[in-house]
Amino acid sequence: MAIGDQQDVGVEPTISPPSSVEIRAQLERIRLSAEFDAPDRDRKFLAYVIEETLAGRGDRIKAYSIATEVFGRDSSFDPQTDPAVRIEAGRIRRALERYYLVAGRSDPIVIRMPKGAYVPTFERRAEKQPAPVRESGMPPSEAAPVGWRHRRRILLGAAALVCGLTGLSAGLLLLSGDNSTAASRPNIPKVIVTPFEDISGTRQSAMMAQGLTDEVVSNLAKFKEIVPITVSDPLRTPADQTYALEGRVRLEAERLRLVVRLIQRSDGAVVWANTYDERLQSGDVIDQQARTAAAVSSAVAEPYGAIFQASVAELRRSVPEGWQAYACSLTYYDHRGDIDPQSRRSAEECLQRATRQFPTYATAWALLSMSYIDALSNGLDPSASAGLLEQAGEAAAHAVDLAPFDVRALEAQMLVLFARGEVDAALAVGARALAINPNDTELAGAYGLRLSQSGQWDAGCKLLSDATERNLGQTGVFEGALASCAYFAGDYVAAERWARLANPGANPADRVLLLAILGKLGKTDQAREERKWFETNAPALFGDLGQAIALQFHRPEDQHRLFDGLRAAGVAVPEAEYQQAGTTSAIR
Repeated sequence: MAIGDQQDVGVEPTISPPSSVEIRAQLERIRLSAEFDAPDRDRKFLAYVIEETLAGRGDRIKAYSIATEVFGRDSSFDPQTDPAVRIEAGRIRRALERYYLVAGRSDPIVIRMPKGAYVPTFERRAEKQPAPVRESGMPPSEAAPVGWRHRRRILLGAAALVCGLTGLSAGLLLLSGDNSTAASRPNIPKVIVTPFEDISGTRQSAMMAQGLTDEVVSNLAKFKEIVPITVSDPLRTPADQTYALEGRVRLEAERLRLVVRLIQRSDGAVVWANTYDERLQSGDVIDQQARTAAAVSSAVAEPYGAIFQASVAELRRSVPEGWQAYACSLTYYDHRGDIDPQSRRSAEECLQRATRQFPTYATAWALLSMSYIDALSNGLDPSASAGLLEQAGEAAAHAVDLAPFDVRALEAQMLVLFARGEVDAALAVGARALAINPNDTELAGAYGLRLSQSGQWDAGCKLLSDATERNLGQTGVFEGALASCAYFAGDYVAAERWARLANPGANPADRVLLLAILGKLGKTDQAREERKWFETNAPALFGDLGQAIALQFHRPEDQHRLFDGLRAAGVAVPEAEYQQAGTTSAIR
């Protein structure tokens, strides 16, 4: 099975396979392109697997060999517990997808890395066929899709929100809490799902197309940030902030291919497209169909997914009347974890105004609660911490009362309970939310982190690594959590790598962990620089270090292990707190 490889680019693998010279030329074309959005380590990763395959050593390409020969990991690397290679492979697949959607649309050779393996495939592009006419009558768009991770800050920068009053920022700051004529519900994006087209024309393929359509709609409905609509003619609905999801199903023998694309109806731009391949097995067709539909809905509708990315770009240009509240939710996600208190407060105040204007908007209440928890976790301003947890609890309670089955409301409730130290109750809520929508990687990551911090490291870290691999745009939070996983597994080299990827400059909690990691690795000079950062930017944090750590790690033995690393990094951990954590750990 290979779910989510890349857009169907029209290849003919059976005609004149590409030569080694052509493949290497194509690799160089990809690596030099600005549209191949991947860091140097992933470019080396791709070059390595291609050269090994061309040399006839494809059977040697395993997670272990990639980790040791490309990433420089030592022989202790365990691919079962360390997801580094899987996550980087996912990033390469997404970077290839974007490249072939934009710069590589006419390239003669198509390089893929099928999901579930690291051995690349090489195919020659078929002769270009005339562009099909869509059922809706709209011409196919030549517009490039919205970029992913590295463009979030460009599209919705903190400076624009804090310092400027143009574009999205102006629209947000004009949102009034005294608008008595406002509608009871805010505008949120609508997704028109047209029946997926059966291009094989058999009874089985027709059933599969209908089944996939139904499954996708059902899964989209679990994401409350959007509204899925099922119509046969999308032209009958308004185009403003509306998207159309189209799919084509091809069934040949035991091979199923679903090609989907998301169209922004205001201008016809293709903002996202993907191909999903399944090798059908007898007795497992329904489950395989469900997995494919789940992957589609998650990529489209989750926070940081395709609709989020397209909406950020659209609302950055201007915020239409009635869309300010939705824009506030986008602002929260874009600025979460920002170290600048003014930036965080601007997003928080925007959500406060949204809840005043739309008191029944559960998503705004949930995100407002989460913003208070973020401020509490950052701990940069101890004087502002009083009452934050109470405010977070009240906002989460509002969200759950309004929408008891809304995953975002339940996520907020879970975070509040965990911050209060009610760990069992928090995990129960998290498990219930995940059962409602297992395809929401934002929720899965948050729940996995709390499982880990409660001491269930194996289950929590597995959930975290899966969420990180599937999430399209989340940065920092998941990587910081995986740094914790590696630290408490005793793999301090991997822990430092994840901590660096997490951009610890944005979150003091990540920097505390990085400091402990540096202590364990004996990197005293770097640890000294980190201590200077705290002296300048958060001098009060070390004054109440025990409370800050206890807020995250509830087991005394985990607190004690973190204290060990901090002591090795030169941090003056109070002896009473260190001994208390160690004594309680020994008793347990």
